[in-house]
Amino acid sequence: MLGASVRRFATSAVRRTHYEDGPGKNLPFSVENKWRLLAIMTAFLGSGFIAPFLIVRHQLLKK
Repeated sequence: MLGASVRRFATSAVRRTHYEDGPGKNLPFSVENKWRLLAIMTAFLGSGFIAPFLIVRHQLLKK
């Protein structure tokens, strides 16, 4: 009895929600402007790549 009511609620909650369909609509950032996307991805991935080099440089320059 309780399981059936929970199942009914869960399926009705899924039917009430509406998400936009299509490529890029489920991402937390916009993919409409390719130059902005390139800048954001370069900054994000570049910061992860350069961080170890900056940390080593800092440690070597420390007295």
